[in-house]
Amino acid sequence: MAKVRMYTTAVCPFCQMAEQLLRSKGVAEIDKVRIDIDPVQREDMMAKTGRRTVPQIYIGETHIGGYDDLSALDRAGKLDPLLAA
Repeated sequence: MAKVRMYTTAVCPFCQMAEQLLRSKGVAEIDKVRIDIDPVQREDMMAKTGRRTVPQIYIGETHIGGYDDLSALDRAGKLDPLLAA
């Protein structure tokens, strides 16, 4: 299974929904990067993604985006192959 990294904060309902969707797909481990605790990580996330909002999700080296993007990938049947890579 591909490595999953998610930039997140302590209180983020979309982060929780993204995690729930990923867990339902069999993802056992999510590398969570708390940008509310570490401002350097927030700057890193914004530089990498061009976005300020969380979650920002990576599967392997592929930037997925936020929860809406993750959910759209799942509905299109493209999430499972990405996770299996």
